[in-house]
Amino acid sequence: MLVRKIELFLRETGLPWTKFGRLAVRDPRFVEDLRNGRSPTERTEKRVEHFMNNYRETLRAQ
Repeated sequence: MLVRKIELFLRETGLPWTKFGRLAVRDPRFVEDLRNGRSPTERTEKRVEHFMNNYRETLRAQ
């Protein structure tokens, strides 16, 4: 489930959930909506996965 992956990512990075939503999909309520049962499209899921992978790579490079 995407929301579980995001929750792990947020704990791992310390990124606030509102900032995550803003950066990943331009929606600061995205994580809250997922927590409340919102189902993202496949395209949005891929976009979020891509964002998390790139963010991790950026952190490793620093």
